Amino acid sequence: MATVAEEKPDRGRTWQEVLVTVLLVVAAVGTSWSSYQATRWNGEQAKAAGRTNAIRIDAARAQGQAQAQTQVDVATFIAWVDADRRGDAAIADFYAERFRPEFRPAFNAWMATRPATNPDAPPTPFAMPQYQLASRQEAERLDAAAAASATEVLRDIQIASNYVLTVVLYAVVLFFAGMSTKIARRRLRWILLGVGCLVFVAAIAWIATFPISVEI
Repeated sequence: MATVAEEKPDRGRTWQEVLVTVLLVVAAVGTSWSSYQATRWNGEQAKAAGRTNAIRIDAARAQGQAQAQTQVDVATFIAWVDADRRGDAAIADFYAERFRPEFRPAFNAWMATRPATNPDAPPTPFAMPQYQLASRQEAERLDAAAAASATEVLRDIQIASNYVLTVVLYAVVLFFAGMSTKIARRRLRWILLGVGCLVFVAAIAWIATFPISVEI
């Protein structure tokens, strides 16, 4: 009878081994999933960084065009002022007719303020609100788009880092689950297994809040 009692299976031990097996399998799957997502979000970050660089190049190009157009407007306006002060109406009209379309509204509005006699008039047409360059506005729009894209890059980096951190958490789960099978004392085995389960549940709850990238 004593021999039969000794061979009676330990149900607690059996359930503990089943739970350890399930925990090890699920944690291994979770590790693979988090590793895959970390790689995917690193790719998303790289794509977003490429878009950001492209937008910044376009913004720099638009800004350069705006500066070049402003230089043309300044040069023709100075030439007009010089001819107007000399009283050479023909030359002044020659330059006025060659004002760029974006500069002409500002020049006309500035002339309407009678700058020659009005001390409160703006010093030049470039101080008028009518002086608007489409290329400058485009540069500002692209700068804002680049800033938004850069924010997306940082977001993707953070998401990838979070997935890497969950891999570390799964490693902790695997450690506690594995160690619980090496301990002889039943109470200590369940404590280690409980810690592993707690970390696993926390990891799962946290990872459920992460976005998923599955695009090819």
